[in-house]
Amino acid sequence: MTTSRKIDGTTLRGGITRRGILRAASATAVLAAAKTTFPFGAYVAEAAGPETTRAVLGYIALTDASPLIIAKEMGLFAKHGMPDVEVNKQASWGTTRDNLVLGSQGSGIDGAHILTPMPYLISAGKVTQNNVPLPMYILARLNLDAQGISVAKDYADLKVGVDAAPLREAFARKKAAGQSAKVAMTFPGGTHDLWLRYWLAAAGIDPDKDVETIVVPPPQMVANMKVGTMDAFCVGEPWNEQLVNQGIGYTACNTAELWNLHPEKSLAMRADWVDANPKATQALMMAVMEAQQWCDDMANKEQMADIIGKRAWFNVPKKDIIDRIKGNYDYGNGRIEPNSPHFMKFWRDHASYPFQSHDLWFLTEDIRWGKLPPEADIKAMVAKVNRQDLWKEAAVQLGVKDIPASTSRGVETFFDGKVFDADKPGDYLASLDIKRIAA
Repeated sequence: MTTSRKIDGTTLRGGITRRGILRAASATAVLAAAKTTFPFGAYVAEAAGPETTRAVLGYIALTDASPLIIAKEMGLFAKHGMPDVEVNKQASWGTTRDNLVLGSQGSGIDGAHILTPMPYLISAGKVTQNNVPLPMYILARLNLDAQGISVAKDYADLKVGVDAAPLREAFARKKAAGQSAKVAMTFPGGTHDLWLRYWLAAAGIDPDKDVETIVVPPPQMVANMKVGTMDAFCVGEPWNEQLVNQGIGYTACNTAELWNLHPEKSLAMRADWVDANPKATQALMMAVMEAQQWCDDMANKEQMADIIGKRAWFNVPKKDIIDRIKGNYDYGNGRIEPNSPHFMKFWRDHASYPFQSHDLWFLTEDIRWGKLPPEADIKAMVAKVNRQDLWKEAAVQLGVKDIPASTSRGVETFFDGKVFDADKPGDYLASLDIKRIAA
């Protein structure tokens, strides 16, 4: 769906259109409001402004898409000279991929709120039709933390948490009885797939041999668990909170408990669109970065939940959104964590900056599970796809002062004691017991 309004373009005297008059009036109002709502003032399009005022962006109904939605709803795209940006709902990550291949000229999309590994898999032709590569750029990270791994209420007595070991025997018994345990994620090789696999493998459960891994679009997770389609799933919010509110299952862990301050979704665009529209790209990024700061402010969470919950966006009750975006977690198994530090971050802790070291972890994990070949030159892939340089340019233009000096956040440590050094991905692979490749 699109959130863009269609206005009659009847031509008036002097070649001026009614659409133009209304658009100018609307832009003036938006810019005036922006002066008091956002910290960086109003950016009026200059004579040599963006190459285009239009871009079509896709999103999935997940809380981490909020910066795109807020940038649209609050007029931030218009503020930065891009009044004709569309933010269109996608049915699944597969649909997002297909529409990126089409591009807006083919009634698809130019960019999207996306699982961080997907631009790499698309650029490499690993998930596209006939394996045809589509060059993509990652422009910004959209958030850190706060995805969830949820378990069906049939396993309530096991009280599964960050340690999935209690499921090992339960899943083995189910398999011995001729029924495979099913675990769901949202896209092969994507972030939810990798969190789920890491969680299972750390407990000695092989995600390819001991269970059946299935793909389910995020908005369909709760309904599928309700009818018994799966035993566990990994997805972003608000679907884990909705599951708990409906009494269908419980949250085993917040993914930040697996890796604190972990990267999650990204803003990615077709490379050809970015290359053809560098000023428009910067304008888009500035709008999204301002929206990220707005979303990160606790004072805005109630309004944020009201907006994204609308029928036009998520069509989800506010109660399924509000608590977890504030950091108040009811896991649904008796565990309650008020003021959890693991709430979703949109700006703080350098959430928006796309550290290249993080992309290297995702690609190393995709090698681990056979989504990329062992010989893949992942450092070259990151250098080509990750455009942290463009992020820095937009940040400087926006007046951001706290800009990371390095493309690496350093050595990362996971809940099971494993460490990832972006300079030594082979050492990380060698330390893992369950994998599809010999490191």
